[in-house]
This record gives sequence, structure tokens and C-alpha cells, in this order.
Amino acid sequence: MTGGLASAAITAGAVAIAAAMIVRSLSTPLRALAEVADSIAKSDDTQWTMLDERGPREVRGLAHAINKMQHRIHRLISDRTEILAAVSHDLRTPLARLRLRAGFMDDEETQAAIEADIDEMEAMVTGALAYLAGDLDPEPVKQVDLVAILNTLLDSQSDRGRDTSYTGPDRCQAWVRPLAIKRVFANLIDNACNYGGNAHVTFETTGQNALISVIDDGPGIPEAELEKVLSAFYRVEGSRSRATGGMGLGLAIVTREVGRARGTVDLHNVPGRGLCVQVTLPLGVPEV
Repeated sequence: MTGGLASAAITAGAVAIAAAMIVRSLSTPLRALAEVADSIAKSDDTQWTMLDERGPREVRGLAHAINKMQHRIHRLISDRTEILAAVSHDLRTPLARLRLRAGFMDDEETQAAIEADIDEMEAMVTGALAYLAGDLDPEPVKQVDLVAILNTLLDSQSDRGRDTSYTGPDRCQAWVRPLAIKRVFANLIDNACNYGGNAHVTFETTGQNALISVIDDGPGIPEAELEKVLSAFYRVEGSRSRATGGMGLGLAIVTREVGRARGTVDLHNVPGRGLCVQVTLPLGVPEV
């Protein structure tokens, strides 16, 4: 009996060791697949790691498919970059020529109408390119004063006769992409002034986060539309029509850029006032 038990124990140990080796040989390439897939989903660039096509036949086939997918995505992004550069040049050049030719017209009414159409086309081109550029923007993260950016934008609107105000600290440093964050708050403040008649900005800090709220005294947005307006090219008819120059890209750009900064965007209507857009941004150094 003792010999039988010893033999069974040795056999069970050998089976356990063999099973552990088999599981390890299968799990290692699968773990590598999961890591690469996760890096593709989270990465802001296209410097991805190609997988070693090893392991069982099914795993090798999956690794080969993922490598082909990475190559295809990289090619699509490169093509989009070239298209954006071509569109930026090929559309802006004839628009500049049209503006120059309109300046020589004798009919002032027609000239003003043409220049207004050119301004609208330039705004559409700029908005579309800013949205399509997306994660291709190579701007590095820097430490900047968020309060200085906000006050600069508010002063610019005030110089144009808009009603603006600011409530909050005098300084607040944060690690962000300066031009992207400036574009975010420029869109929000401009929207508040255009559609709400004024822009009131409040700033407060909670722990390691900054909470910036842009509030207006306009009609607000219907509750059913609050999530939809964050989608690209979606406009609320009546209050935010194309006649005011909107394309439905402003809040989509805001959502994307704030997300790249590891922040969040929240929209809600304020009773007795208008729309409030609250942006939450982390103040600490971003993780590498």
C-alpha cells in the first residue's frame, strides 16, 4: 500500500508539473496579446509593439492577425495625416484668394456678403480640421497657470463688449497641453457668450483636482439633449443653429481634449440661469 501511495504521489506530482508547464506556455503568449491590445487602446501614438508569433497554432494565428491590424491602423492614420495637411493647404489657399478678390469689388453689400460666407467657410474648415486631428496633435504636456488662461480668454470677450466674470483663486498650476486646454475653454466661453449672452467662470480646487464651471444665463439645453450635444456634428435646433456659426464640433472637441488630459466634462442646467459646463482636471504630474 505504501508503495502504491508513493507511486500515485509521484505520478500526480509529474502530472501537476507538466500541467503547470503547459498552462505557462499557453498563458505567456496570451498575456502578451492582452498587453499589446491594451496598449493599442490606451496609446496616444502609433508606436506599438509587434507581437512574437509563437506558441500554439491558434495563438500564432491571433498574433499574426493583431500584427496585421496594427500595420493597417498605422497606415490609415498616416493617410489621414496626409489628407489633413492637404485639406488644410488646398482649402485655405483658394479662400484667401477669394477674400483678396472680394476686396476689389465696388458693390459693398455684395462684398460684405461674400466675406461673411468666406468667414463661415474658414470657421468650418478650422473646426473640422481641429476635430479630425484628434490624437495626432504632438503638443507636449507642460505646467501652466490655468487661471491666467481663463482670464486671458475672458478679457478677450470683455474687450468685444461681452458680459464676463471670474470667481476663484489668483493662480493655479496644472500639467496639461496648453494650446489644447486653451481651445477647450475658448470654445466653452465663446459658446456661453454666443448662446447665453454672457459667461461666468468659477474655479475651485478639491484635493488634486481643479473644478472649472462655465455658466451662462441663456435658455440652456433640454435634458434629453445634454448627452447628445457632446457628439460630433450634433446641434440643438433653434438655440444653436448653423446661423450662429456652429457646426456641432465645439463640445465634441472639448470632451476629447479634456479626456486626453485625464479629466471629465459634465453638463447640466442651472435653475433660474442657463447651461453650466463643469470641467474637472487633475493638477498632478501625469503618469508616464
